[in-house]
Amino acid sequence: MSRYVTELVGTFFLVFTIGLTVMNGTPLAPLAIGAALMAMVYMGGHISGAHYNPAVSVAILIRGKMEARDLIPYIVAQITGAILASLSVMVIMGNTFAPAPAPEAGLVQVLLAEGLFTFALSLVVLNVATDDATADNQFYGLAIGFTVLAGAFAVGPVSGGVFNPAVGTGPILVDALAGEGGFGDLWIYWVGPLLGATAAAGVYDLQHLD
Repeated sequence: MSRYVTELVGTFFLVFTIGLTVMNGTPLAPLAIGAALMAMVYMGGHISGAHYNPAVSVAILIRGKMEARDLIPYIVAQITGAILASLSVMVIMGNTFAPAPAPEAGLVQVLLAEGLFTFALSLVVLNVATDDATADNQFYGLAIGFTVLAGAFAVGPVSGGVFNPAVGTGPILVDALAGEGGFGDLWIYWVGPLLGATAAAGVYDLQHLD
């Protein structure tokens, strides 16, 4: 249970930070988001592995560092945290928020942006948080947080910079239930990241061939 609670809390504060910084129009929102993720990774890494992301959980499962029976509970905890965070943002700000691609961005561009940076994030996690060669390091939180920070700056204006199905699901669900939006973009934030995470697991194996 401690692992699932940790995944819920970590995902909550990631999405909570995203929602508030985006809705407040914070100019350097990716810095706050990357910092929040970094802090939550250090908070929960020794308990749950600090995935906070269904795509990362899938990559770690393929890597063989997660029990298959834990995948669904992890994802449920992550999405629950994202929903609770989205509701909290709505209460504080009086409005909902939801990620969305830029209107001028094509589908291939959006999927590629989401897939590539989720690939980068997952590959970083696999190498700094699951590999025996980097066991007990103290830089894993920085590496993971800065990867998301870089991605948000680089492709946020194109795809929304989600790289995380839970970050897509919670806000979009709350936004839709509040009558402010729909579910049309939700599949993008599952397909792109899951493809990227799966590819990262394969590349990790290639990196570590004997």
